[in-house]
Amino acid sequence: MGVATAPSGPTSPLDRTGPGRAHWLRVARETADDLATDTVAREQAGKAPFDEVSRLREAGLLTLLMPAESQGGGTDWLTAYAVVREIAAADGAIGQLLSSHYFLSWSARFFAGPALAAQIEERSAAEEWCWGGGLARQEPPLMLARTSGGLVLDGRQSYTTGVLVADRLAVRAVREDTGEPLAVVVDPARRGVVIDGDADTFGQRLAAGGSVEFDDVPVGADDVLGSLSADEDLLSPRAALASPVGRLFSAQLLLGMAEGVLAEAREYSRTGHAPWHPVWPAGTPHDPQVQTAYGELTVLTRAATALADQAVEAVHGGLTRGEDLTYDEYAEISVLVAMAEAAASRAAQESTARALDIIGARSASSRLGFDRFWRNARTHTLYEPVAHRLRDVGDYFLNGAHPPFVLPV
Repeated sequence: MGVATAPSGPTSPLDRTGPGRAHWLRVARETADDLATDTVAREQAGKAPFDEVSRLREAGLLTLLMPAESQGGGTDWLTAYAVVREIAAADGAIGQLLSSHYFLSWSARFFAGPALAAQIEERSAAEEWCWGGGLARQEPPLMLARTSGGLVLDGRQSYTTGVLVADRLAVRAVREDTGEPLAVVVDPARRGVVIDGDADTFGQRLAAGGSVEFDDVPVGADDVLGSLSADEDLLSPRAALASPVGRLFSAQLLLGMAEGVLAEAREYSRTGHAPWHPVWPAGTPHDPQVQTAYGELTVLTRAATALADQAVEAVHGGLTRGEDLTYDEYAEISVLVAMAEAAASRAAQESTARALDIIGARSASSRLGFDRFWRNARTHTLYEPVAHRLRDVGDYFLNGAHPPFVLPV
């Protein structure tokens, strides 16, 4: 769908006998085409994306990473990244919703024991849960306290993806007695959970963002996945991979947005109309300045894509190493992902902003909807600032410092 092709890599040994990569990429393209037919109208309406989640569910994309024996797609992260990028090219907000879902639905594999992870995964696949929430650090944190009746969760989690449509929430909470951060799974229908659709962002309107209030919410033993401590004595290198695995979704999401706006702008320049609004006069595909601008943005996006593909291969290799992974290897993977994030951020921001200049004054038309690409990319990059990633890369290059264990917002 976009200017650059989705990353193609070898089949992972972590595959779990699903239909195969080619099948899921075809499904993703069909779903993206379906989303693209009404993306401008949906984005402008800004309603909670229950219908969009239904489309993802019907396509089988929600259970893509779940094992085939549990009625899941049985595929791997390489495919999941490519699927997110394809969806994001058509609808950046739904791409964010799906990427957050993939990361959170897999979080048990990183932080919980094998038996608990398999149990959660099996239910998630069978009931086709959509996951929302977030495991990133926030202030003040959610608090997990032990009472005579068991554990209870209290506090408010600010803007988090997917909470308006989630069947399960994965959140970060701090134990009141020890201060240890933990990953906790919560059923949003549970007593004491109140969801507020107060995100009100100018972009990513369909990412189902909002805040969640937890008031003495009971938490069972099987709802606590495990520790999110950055202490290397507690966090294994394999569990630490959750950081680059999750943050690489950000790069794929941004690349999808860059490819999406360039593809749509190209269509306008060639034919004089946006794909879904054939009412405007002819474009300027033979203007040397326009050609040069497209050339610059294509090079920028392709270069970022090449770096992201290297990061995908590195993450794939780290996951394959499993418990044999070392902290030095984890650091190399994390730095490569940080570079991919930085390059993708620049490509998305440049492409979504300059596409408006290429098209000219008509890009201000709300009916064309070109502004949504810029608003979506800019909103995402405000929540995931590239400066932090560049600092990590520089510190590693200068001092050999391992990047911090930072989970995606």
